Amino acid sequence: MLDVEAFILVGGASSRMGSDKSQLVLEGETTVQRLRNQLGSVASQIRLVGARQQSNKDLENIPDRHPGWGALGGIHTALGAGETEWAAIVACDLPFVTGALMLRLVEIAADDSGASLDAVVPVQHDRRPQPLCALYRRESCFKVAEKIIAAGEHTPRALLALVRTRWVKFEELANLSGAEHFFLNINTPADYERAKQIMKKRVGVAAKTQ
Repeated sequence: MLDVEAFILVGGASSRMGSDKSQLVLEGETTVQRLRNQLGSVASQIRLVGARQQSNKDLENIPDRHPGWGALGGIHTALGAGETEWAAIVACDLPFVTGALMLRLVEIAADDSGASLDAVVPVQHDRRPQPLCALYRRESCFKVAEKIIAAGEHTPRALLALVRTRWVKFEELANLSGAEHFFLNINTPADYERAKQIMKKRVGVAAKTQ
């Protein structure tokens, strides 16, 4: 198993949602609590990046190094604060990320010539990469992120284009439970309602099987 620390990015503006996405509740748990429970299966430590309020007082919060810089700024902050070789970085608005998914990424990093990789990034079923649910080799990716932020870059894709990235096709993840919703991103109230309906259905199915 790789030496991994996890970071949950909570510093987004939430402009389309209208409220702090890290505080949204699904079946009695905030998105942060859900992710924390899942990431514990692969990470030695879990911390927040960019929290605006300290409702999760048992999780250390790391202030953004570049407030308002977007996703790349959050990744850069996490990589700079990390203490392990690898960092698992997940955005708080991806509440259906599971420990099994992260374990699969860790296994790929370990098995697929891991010594030569800098990042392991899943690709969604719609073929879009998901850099906010990924593994990053901390030291090498931090150095590149520093350089491109200094040059004015804001996108994680710019970082991934400059490091040795293993793109994980959705087909490599599709056999995992809940894969169809791994990358459901809660950006709007409509997204939130959809997520609540998914959770309600899951709870109902689980109750019937007991």
